[in-house]
Amino acid sequence: MRDRLSEHAGLEKGDLTGPNPVDRGKYGSKIYLVTERTGLPISVGISGANLHDSQALIPLVKGIPPIRSRRGRRRRKPDKLHADKGYDYPHLRRWLRGRGITHRIARKGIELSQRLGRYRWTIERTMAWLVGCRRLHRRYERKADHFLAFTSIACTLICYRRLAK
Repeated sequence: MRDRLSEHAGLEKGDLTGPNPVDRGKYGSKIYLVTERTGLPISVGISGANLHDSQALIPLVKGIPPIRSRRGRRRRKPDKLHADKGYDYPHLRRWLRGRGITHRIARKGIELSQRLGRYRWTIERTMAWLVGCRRLHRRYERKADHFLAFTSIACTLICYRRLAK
C-alpha cells in the first residue's frame, strides 16, 4: 500500500519541476529563452531544474514563430545562433547545420566563455528583466501551463516596453 504523503508530495511540487543540482536539491524550474540581437524575446520554454540545457535547444528553435519583415518574405529561422558550452554537442551542431543556421557554440575545454560575453549579455539582460517579475522569480503555480503563460506575458511586456520607446 502506498504512503499518502508520497502521492501528495508530487502534486505539491507541480509539473515540470525537478531537483536543482546546484541549490541543495530544491525543486524548481528553468526558463529557456531565444532572443534577437537587441534582446527581444522570440521563443520561450520551461523545464524542470534537473533537465540539461542541451535538451531544450531543439524545441526552442522549432518554437520560433514566423517573423514578418518590412522587406522580403517571413523568416522562420535565425541566420546565426550563439550559445554557451552547455550546448556543445555534435548532434546539436549537425541539427543546426542541417536547418541552415550558422552556429557559434563555445567548445568545452578549448574556448574561454569570455569570448561569448559580448553576445551573451543580451540574453542575461533579458533574463534579468524576466526575473524582475515577481511571479517568475519564485514559482507559485503548480501547473506548468500557468507558469508558461505568465512567462509569455512577461515576454510580451518586455517587447511592449522596448518597442514603445
